[in-house]
Amino acid sequence: MTTDQADGAVSLHLAGRFSLGDLTALHGALMQAATAGPFLVDLSGVTRLDTAAAWAIAEADAKATAAGHSMQITGASADSAALIQTVRDALPNPDTPPAKPMTLALWLDGYGRSVMGAVSFLMQLLGFLGLFLSRLARALRHPSEFRLTALVHHCHEVGLKAVPIVALMAFLIGIVLAFQGSTQLKQFGAEVFVVDLIAVSILRELGILLTAIIVAGRTASAFTAAIGSMKMREEIDAMRTLGIDPAAALIVPRVLALLLMLPILGMIANAAGLFGGALMSWVELGISPAMFQSRLIEGTDVSHLMVGMIKAPFFAIIIGVVGCHAGMQVGNNAESLGQKTSAAVVTAIFSVIVIDALFSIFFAQVGI
Repeated sequence: MTTDQADGAVSLHLAGRFSLGDLTALHGALMQAATAGPFLVDLSGVTRLDTAAAWAIAEADAKATAAGHSMQITGASADSAALIQTVRDALPNPDTPPAKPMTLALWLDGYGRSVMGAVSFLMQLLGFLGLFLSRLARALRHPSEFRLTALVHHCHEVGLKAVPIVALMAFLIGIVLAFQGSTQLKQFGAEVFVVDLIAVSILRELGILLTAIIVAGRTASAFTAAIGSMKMREEIDAMRTLGIDPAAALIVPRVLALLLMLPILGMIANAAGLFGGALMSWVELGISPAMFQSRLIEGTDVSHLMVGMIKAPFFAIIIGVVGCHAGMQVGNNAESLGQKTSAAVVTAIFSVIVIDALFSIFFAQVGI
């Protein structure tokens, strides 16, 4: 295979036998010539040409045509020319659908479909919540059917293993609140009120909210991946064949473990956040731990803690239901598992923030 260039035109002379083993070199040379400009392919010296080599030539012809160049084939035998033409005719030529003009009717149609899809998804989550409640009620009526071992295992996975990351997050949040609050309050000589800022922010909102967000990212994905993997391997179908209810065996222990452990994680986050705030207040403002404790007890009502803790069961249920529902929707391939896992995390975090906003509006209306 030799290449000549004269008067701006490239000539590629092929000689010998060309088969699948020569495809890489031949395809590279043809593609390079196709992008350079008009070129000629001389096949007079070719003794054998298989389908792979013919495909490379046909691809180069299509590439040159797309680039606005021309390719000329000379010296090809009747068999080689027929083979190249056959391969050229067999190349895929996907049809590009015409772009539809964006009209008001099309926009309304797309918007309506999106709204109905969201409503349908919400109804599925409500149905899954009802399934959990019905299986939980059955387990309470028939305690022998309840899987205590699975509950303890999931409590360990959901709660105990999440303590370090939750405590560290809350500790750092307390430090940040104390530092930023002291910077602003120093301007007014009201540094002591940084204790109230830290206490109300952590106990009422940030402690349980950030804990729920971390648990949503950590646990919702784990639930989806575990149940989705079982669904891919047809283990859930096998459970039904054996007379085991998948909802009672897989969903109830997971959601119930989250329901039990999230309030505990919230309390740990509150304690760590207050400790971090007290430490930074001592370092930055000189507020001793005893003064911090005294101001915390005097200026912070227990209602702030109750407001935060009331949200925990609702956060836990929505995170568990979203994670388990996404796992049951996984298809038979790994791509579906990845998509559902990502969707579960996003949906769980978004739902937690929405519920927190609704609680804030409710407590503001009732004056708590």
